[in-house]
Amino acid sequence: MGTHPNGPSVVVIPGKTDQSLSDWIKNNPDSLGSEPKTYFKGELSFLFKVLSVNTSLSVQAHPHKVHAAQLHEKFPDLYKDSNHKPEMAIALTPFMGLCGFRPIAEVAKFMTEIDEFRVVVGNNNAIKLIAASRSMDMVMHREVMKECFSGMMMQDKDIVKRELESLMAKVKSLDTNKGDAEKHVSDVLLKLSKEFPGDVGAFSIYFLNIITLVPGEAMFLEANLPHAYLSGDCMECMACSDNVVRAGLTFKYVDVHTLVEMLDYTGRSIAKTKFKGLEDGTDIRTTVFKPPVYEFAVARYEVPAGKNVSLPAMDSASIVILIHGEGNASNRTLSSPLHVKRGSVFFIAANEEVNVTPTSNILMFRAYTSL
Repeated sequence: MGTHPNGPSVVVIPGKTDQSLSDWIKNNPDSLGSEPKTYFKGELSFLFKVLSVNTSLSVQAHPHKVHAAQLHEKFPDLYKDSNHKPEMAIALTPFMGLCGFRPIAEVAKFMTEIDEFRVVVGNNNAIKLIAASRSMDMVMHREVMKECFSGMMMQDKDIVKRELESLMAKVKSLDTNKGDAEKHVSDVLLKLSKEFPGDVGAFSIYFLNIITLVPGEAMFLEANLPHAYLSGDCMECMACSDNVVRAGLTFKYVDVHTLVEMLDYTGRSIAKTKFKGLEDGTDIRTTVFKPPVYEFAVARYEVPAGKNVSLPAMDSASIVILIHGEGNASNRTLSSPLHVKRGSVFFIAANEEVNVTPTSNILMFRAYTSL
């Protein structure tokens, strides 16, 4: 949902010819809002998605704005625009992903206990990391984490394949009564190895945090933060870009050298990888997710049947989607209310208020520019 050329939205107006949202905005530039129109040079600043993950999506990161421009200039066929791509995922169902590097002590524990992991990282690299994990030097932590992750990602493919097969055989023979955390890691390894046989990305679960979001929880993926989506459904909002640097768990183009050089190797706890929204505790439960970027914010609305909700006017265009429920949307520019249901998407121009009257319980999301 948006104006990106890889998947542009179409505006449907009764009695008129359908047109692309980008063309409609060009003809109605004030619909973006005064500040967004100027700051983003007449373009819609965000891209909004409903994403359903069955097969895991690649180990990847997004470049910051200056790096994105450099990659586009140098490799325009691979990096097709010059924009950065911060993004946020808000869970619709239980949602699992990889996000950010684990604290170094956790990585060191895996290296001590898993022979195959130590081999693909390189024994000398592993020794350095295990030793560094006993210190409090954060700079050293990042340096050895980079050496080890780079060593793994650039390891000979035959070695990776051999060690992954060996580890898989061990995991399959594990006692199913092991602790939940150990079983959790084993289950993820089995899933990734089945989907991408012999792929080095399967070992990334020992470097990266495994995150599970419950519906309504979110994670924000800033520049240079390694991540991968593993399973579940989510709302995803991002800057209007398609700049992705991949290095594993994919059949698409990988750019390992660029990825390992750009990543943020700071170890962080699982709790610090989740992004909290601000909740309004009224009958209409509203949660606003406003990350530290100008391109987007997202509001989540849970509206019970019989409770009208006003989507207030703001100095920004916005896109709204109904995930569950049914009702009617009204606005001063409409001659009659617009019937909306599961999957309905509507565009709200800047400085326009829309009222939604549910006929059943509604869950909807609104994306907008966050200037």
